[in-house]
Amino acid sequence: MPSKDSDHRNGPIIPPTRWYRSLAAAGLHNPAVHGPARHWLQVEGSFTRALQQQCRYRFHVEVCNEGFAVPTLEEARRLGLAPRQRAWIREVRLCGDSQPWVLARTVIPLACLEGKGRRLRNLGNKPLGAYLFSRPEWLRGPLETGLCQNTDDQQPQLARRSLFHRGNEALMVGEYLLPTLYQR
Repeated sequence: MPSKDSDHRNGPIIPPTRWYRSLAAAGLHNPAVHGPARHWLQVEGSFTRALQQQCRYRFHVEVCNEGFAVPTLEEARRLGLAPRQRAWIREVRLCGDSQPWVLARTVIPLACLEGKGRRLRNLGNKPLGAYLFSRPEWLRGPLETGLCQNTDDQQPQLARRSLFHRGNEALMVGEYLLPTLYQR
C-alpha cells in the first residue's frame, strides 16, 4: 500500500472522463450505456452494498493511491476549489470474488477532514461507501454519468459520480466500471 501522505507517485488509476448530468444525455453518445452496465450506472443507495450483494464469495477494497494531491481542474471546478488547492485523494479497486470490478476515486477537500471528518483519512481497506451511508450528516447529491476516454477494452468505458454534502462542505466520489462487472 502506498504511503498515506504520498503525492500520488504511482499516477491516477482512472482514465480521463467526459461527464454528463444525466444518464440520458450520456446515452445519446454511447450505445454501451443501454447495455448491461445501465443497471450499475443507476444504483441508488450504497454502491458498495450493491457490489457486495453480487459476490458469491468475497468483496474487498484494494487501496491503490491515497494522500494529499491536487485534483484535476475539472474536479476542482466541480467542488468549487481553487486551482492547485490540495485535497485528500483516495483511489481504490473494489473487488468481487477476487476480480477488480470498479475503480473508485474520491476527492476530499481539506474542510471535510476537520472534526469527525478526520476518519476519512484512516479508512484503510474499509469501503468509503459504508462510512458515508452510515452517517446521517452526509447526503448524496444527484448522480452524473461519465464516458471514459480510453481505447483499452479492459479499462473503464463508463463511470458515475456524485457529491456527498455535509452542510456547506462536499466531497466527490467517482466509480469507474470495469467490464468484469457488467460482462459476466
